[in-house]
Amino acid sequence: MTLDELNQLSREAFVARVGFVFEDSPWVADRAWAERPWPSLEALHQSMVRVVEAAPREAQLALIRAHPDLGSRARMAPASQAEQRGAGLDALSPAEYERIQALNQAYRERFGFPFILAVRGKGKQQVFAALEARLTNPPEAEFQTALREIYRIAYFRLADLLHQP
Repeated sequence: MTLDELNQLSREAFVARVGFVFEDSPWVADRAWAERPWPSLEALHQSMVRVVEAAPREAQLALIRAHPDLGSRARMAPASQAEQRGAGLDALSPAEYERIQALNQAYRERFGFPFILAVRGKGKQQVFAALEARLTNPPEAEFQTALREIYRIAYFRLADLLHQP
C-alpha cells in the first residue's frame, strides 16, 4: 500500500488497515485519521504519536498493557509474533524461557505493565540485558520509556505496511 492510497481511505477503512500499528489500540488510528493527508511516513507516525501523547494517562496505560510479554507463549497479534521471532524469542531454551518469565514477572510486579522493547534488530541476549537494566528504573521514567519503545514499534510497523526502509 502507498501513502497516497492510505491518505484516500475512509476513516473505517483506515482504522481497519492501520489499527494494528499500536497494539490492540485502534483508537489511535481512528483519532489520527483527521490529520490526513500526510506528506510522509514520518508525518503519519508523528500524528499517531501525538494522539497517544494527548490521551489520558489511563488510555496510555491501557496501550502499554495491550502488549504481550516478550518471550511469552501466549497468543499475540501477528505483528508481535513476527517481531519476537526476529529476535529469537520464539526459540528460547527451557532455561532461557524460565529466565525471561521470571524477569517479566518481576517487571510487571514493579511497574504494573509488561516490559516493552522494540526488538527489531536485537537478539535475545540484548533483550535480556535491556530487561534486567530497566528493572532498576524509577516507575515514571519506565512509563515514558515504554511509550517511546511503543512509538518505535509503531514506526517499524508503518514502514512495513508502506514498504519503506
